[in-house]
This record gives sequence, C-alpha cells and structure tokens, in this order.
Amino acid sequence: MLILPRFTPVFRRHGLLAVLSVLLLIALQMLPQPARAADRTRIESFLQVTGFDVALDAIGQSAGAAPTMLGLDPGAFGAEWERLSAQVFDTKVMRRLALELLQPTLKDDWLDHAMAFYGSALGKRLVAAENAAQSSEANQSEEEEGAQLLEQMRAENAPRAALFDQMIDVIGGTEASVRALQEIQYRFLMAASVAGVIELHTDSDGLRALLDENRAELTAEIRQSSLDKSAYTYRDFSDEEIAQYIEALKTPEMQKVYELLNAVQFEVMANRFEVLAGRMATLGKGEDI
Repeated sequence: MLILPRFTPVFRRHGLLAVLSVLLLIALQMLPQPARAADRTRIESFLQVTGFDVALDAIGQSAGAAPTMLGLDPGAFGAEWERLSAQVFDTKVMRRLALELLQPTLKDDWLDHAMAFYGSALGKRLVAAENAAQSSEANQSEEEEGAQLLEQMRAENAPRAALFDQMIDVIGGTEASVRALQEIQYRFLMAASVAGVIELHTDSDGLRALLDENRAELTAEIRQSSLDKSAYTYRDFSDEEIAQYIEALKTPEMQKVYELLNAVQFEVMANRFEVLAGRMATLGKGEDI
C-alpha cells in the first residue's frame, strides 16, 4: 500500500491549519457499482497484505492537529485529551468503518489484482517499507533525510528523481489531495461550530473561501513533502524496482483500488474528526474564527 499523506501542521492565516495528502465519500459514491463485491473475510486479508490496515491505524496520529485547528492549546487538556483522542481514533473503530465502506464497493478482480502484486516478493518488501514509514515516530527527521537524498539525485541528474515524480502522478497527484483535506477541515470546523466548541464569524461559503486561500502554495508543499518521504521510504530499492512498481500502479485495476482506498481513508478521517469535534465540547472552547 503506497504511503498516503497524513496531517502535518502548516500554520496559515486565520489560525486555520493547512494539512497534508484524495477523494472523499462523494468520489466513493461516484464509482461504478461492482458486479461482484468481495466478502468481508477477503477484505480483511486484503487490508493486511496491502498494508492499508497500517495506513488506517496511522490516521490517529493526525489527532494532535485538531486543537490547533480550533485555536485550542492541546497541552491544556493533559491526560483528558489523550483519553479522548484515543477513544475517537480507536483503531478497531476505524477498521470497522473502512470495512463497511469497502465491502459493497471493492470489486473481486480489483482485490485479486492488488493482492497478487503486494503478495509478490517485491510487493512484500514495498509493504514492509511503507508500513515502517507510516508507523515511524521520527517522521520529520526522515522527511528531512529524504529531502537531502532528493537534492543529491537532482544535483546528479539521476533518473530516480523523475521516477518519484511519476509515482506521485500515477496515484492521483496532489490537487485531489488538497481538495479532500480541505473538505475534512471544513467538516471538522463546521461540526465544532455546531457543537459550540468555536464560534465561526463567517458562513459556510466564507469558510470554504478561507480554506481555499493559498491552495497553490499548499499543493506545492504537499507534493514536495510526498517526494521527500518517497525518497527516504524507497531508499533501499533499485531504480528498476521503483520503475516496476510504477508500472504496476498504472494498471486499470490498481488505479481503481487506489481511487477507492484514498476515498475510504479520507472518509474515515473526516468521520473521526466530526466525532472528535462533538466530543471536544466537554473539554473547553477555542478562539473565534
């Protein structure tokens, strides 16, 4: 399962948090209905083989960004915040939500195709590297090391740098990621407003306009961050292996799989942040936006 971006704080105007990494539930609903959906047991195996289970679990790491988005000091809550975020981003709950979304939509032939690749020798090594990157506590330092590796590749005109650009484009680029993550922010802020956690001094359209500011700059930052992470994560793979991975990702079945998994990941994230907003009403109120 190729690494999908997680929330990383990038502070912007109006106290809003611009966040990293695809399509939301609306995209999921627009997908053609599969002729034959995979059963739940096979999907659970699919999650493990592709590493998507680890990607789902990593969503909880984004909870730390929530107070900042609302103008709250996360340190003010102490153990209460840790308890609340652990409950809302419970891995069992997130996996159950993902299964409920995937069961009627994940087509058997898509599942078989993806599992065949990720179950291969190369696929297993890729999943192991990607899982390690998703689970890492030293994400920032690894990204910085990746940036240095990428800078060296470009200085040497190494073809490897172009391969990472290709990889990002093959899985959908960054424009869709920005739109999806802005939608998550919108849903979270609106839910927090309804719950009385914050007071929005703008209407729905105004909030969307605020979130849309600096989109071009944010898109560039997300792309660069993805490139840096890729350079580090795949540092032990040869150019030939990376090229082979890109070709595998280009197949129609893998394109459908990634479109669906991206939609599911971001819908699960949006769902959990909406729930978190409601639960935060018991912890205190932030600044006006």
